[in-house]
Amino acid sequence: MQLTGSMQEFILHWGEMGTRWGVNRTVAQVHALLYLSPEPLTAEEIAEALSVARSNVSTSLKELQNWNLVQVDTRIGDRRDYFLTSSDVWTLFLTVVDQRIEREIIPTLTKLQRLVGEARTERPAQPIITARISAMQEFLEELNAWYIQIKKLPPASLHSLIRLGSGITRFLPKSRRRRFD
Repeated sequence: MQLTGSMQEFILHWGEMGTRWGVNRTVAQVHALLYLSPEPLTAEEIAEALSVARSNVSTSLKELQNWNLVQVDTRIGDRRDYFLTSSDVWTLFLTVVDQRIEREIIPTLTKLQRLVGEARTERPAQPIITARISAMQEFLEELNAWYIQIKKLPPASLHSLIRLGSGITRFLPKSRRRRFD
């Protein structure tokens, strides 16, 4: 696959952003290439296009499959695997958020629930510490409950909700609105 200048720049930037999001640079670059590619690509084609080792591509593809961001396609008469990702940005976004919730939020909620219980029974009592841990637990529970509701929306509704942007604050009580002005 011949990369244009804008493709190269997109892939390089996506790799850089990946490192800021806690993702290996090559993993992010492989995902960016697959996102831009109009056709599924083999691991060899990916390695050639990105000028990275085939073993690095294989590791990156396994990581992307673990995140449910890459699917494998096969072709009759061809033993090679072809890799593709969704071209729908909303699907990609929700997939990443689902994975983050599962890998980060749920384990943190479990830990916070245990810590709140422990903090309540500790002596001497530390009401400020207990309240802060409890507040973090409640926040993450509300965030998770909100996300569960949001992900049920059809993509068009979700898109409309996002496009409302800050205009949605007009529906909040005035006492809450000032915090957003």
